[in-house]
Amino acid sequence: MKWLNLITLLLVILGGLNWGLVALGGHSADLVANLFGGVDGAGARILYGLVGLSGLWQLMPLIRSVKVGEVEAESHHDIHAAH
Repeated sequence: MKWLNLITLLLVILGGLNWGLVALGGHSADLVANLFGGVDGAGARILYGLVGLSGLWQLMPLIRSVKVGEVEAESHHDIHAAH
């Protein structure tokens, strides 16, 4: 299962970076679409689908981490202590 978590995390990161490129350069900067046959190309659609499924898969470790207390939001006190 650890390898699946790593692969899905990498795909989520790839998707986030791709969206960042789109935000900075418009749809012409969509690296996935440019490399895999355009937005409507089969390769791009498959990769977009895998990124979406990876996002869903990564929800499980996030929820588990929150339940066991590994993920904590910064408190107001923590923000001021850093200054």
